[in-house]
Amino acid sequence: MIRLNATGGDEGGYRYRRGMGSSARRRPLKIVTGVSGSPKIYDAAIDPRRSTLDDALGVAKLAEEHRFDALFAADLLSFGAQGAIGAQEPLIFLSALSAVTRHVGLIATVTTTFHHPYNLARLFGTLDHISNGRAAWNAVTSSLGEENYGAGDLPSPEERYARATEVLEVANALFDSWQPGALTPDGHGRAVLDAERVRPIDYAGRYFTVRGPLNIPPLPQRRPVQFQAGQSEGGVELGARFAEVVFTSLATLDDALTYTKKIRTRAAELGRADGLPYIFSSLHTTYGATEEEARRLVRERAEATDFAAGRHALADMLGGEIDLSELPLDRPIPDSLLPDVHAVNRRRGRVEIFTALARSGKTLRELIIAAKDTGHWAAAGTPEQLADAIQERYDAGVLDVIGLGGLDDPRNRDFLLEGLLPELRRRGIVGSDYVGETFRDNLELPPLPPRNS
Repeated sequence: MIRLNATGGDEGGYRYRRGMGSSARRRPLKIVTGVSGSPKIYDAAIDPRRSTLDDALGVAKLAEEHRFDALFAADLLSFGAQGAIGAQEPLIFLSALSAVTRHVGLIATVTTTFHHPYNLARLFGTLDHISNGRAAWNAVTSSLGEENYGAGDLPSPEERYARATEVLEVANALFDSWQPGALTPDGHGRAVLDAERVRPIDYAGRYFTVRGPLNIPPLPQRRPVQFQAGQSEGGVELGARFAEVVFTSLATLDDALTYTKKIRTRAAELGRADGLPYIFSSLHTTYGATEEEARRLVRERAEATDFAAGRHALADMLGGEIDLSELPLDRPIPDSLLPDVHAVNRRRGRVEIFTALARSGKTLRELIIAAKDTGHWAAAGTPEQLADAIQERYDAGVLDVIGLGGLDDPRNRDFLLEGLLPELRRRGIVGSDYVGETFRDNLELPPLPPRNS
């Protein structure tokens, strides 16, 4: 196996580690694949015979046929170096996909920084209804797009997370504003409403004043499944408090062990259920029929790097204020040029990752290659070798949900569906079918906390 490290190099061999606890029955690893953010959307937009949803429809149907657990829609809020990737509004996008699927979960990335929680509760509540209980919200605080929302300068990370806390408090209170028994059947196909069981939330905070209650029926899942993305100090605190699943960039097993211990320790201090939040990592894969082929593909990808564009991409990973244009490729970035992470106003978690890599002595060339995977976990090899890498984290208790792409690419699709996925199922790591009626059921999450009466 070739396990790519965070510098774009590779490590031979395979370490088997066990830890973070175990139980008599291990919950199967849950699988997610992406359905948005592809440049192919632009190709479809210029063809009057096609919809920009076409490729995603094919991925969604294939994912459900092969019992993937969820579809993930990313989002960006501005156009530019990052924005020009075909992002579309996730809630509308996934609403369309809900009509052609029955079981697969629908994870929409939506910011807490530029939306009102009452609107968000209605939007996600409606997605949960039209999908019969398959909605999930990946809450992000956004590091781009402030120019499009009349907000002036981007608020500091501390303020964005403070606002996010209120957004989630309000939204959860609205979801829970319908008490049990508020809506019951009359035996003749009609609903009976007990309005006394639908209660205002009377929320008054720093950012929002919301009376409530929610004016749509109680949700099939009570609340959409709560995902959260963010690995800075503020992100860990928010995830420990609210998230049922955290979306992470954990390039190495040691990173995963450290992060999982940190966030679950904090979650336990906040009274969360044991094992929460689940850890969700995307694996950026390079498949080969042999290890030699995988090595060749990794080498060719590195050789094809556009280093001029790569300097800009790496600068963005380092907070966007550093100028790398004149630095030699085969020397480390001078420490004097690296940002103070706490002074960065954008994606601090990503800045922490790449600042640490730069300070470890990696060359600019190595860092640019690593930036192609934006700090995420990457590995190359045969399907069996990639299954080894996945099993290592699964057995260590630091991988509950995995993101696997490639369903829109014929070569990768074959390796994934005919190689990796069957191998994971043969090992008993991944389940073979859906286990419940809702996404919450299929993820095998612990029960939600009791409603406030």
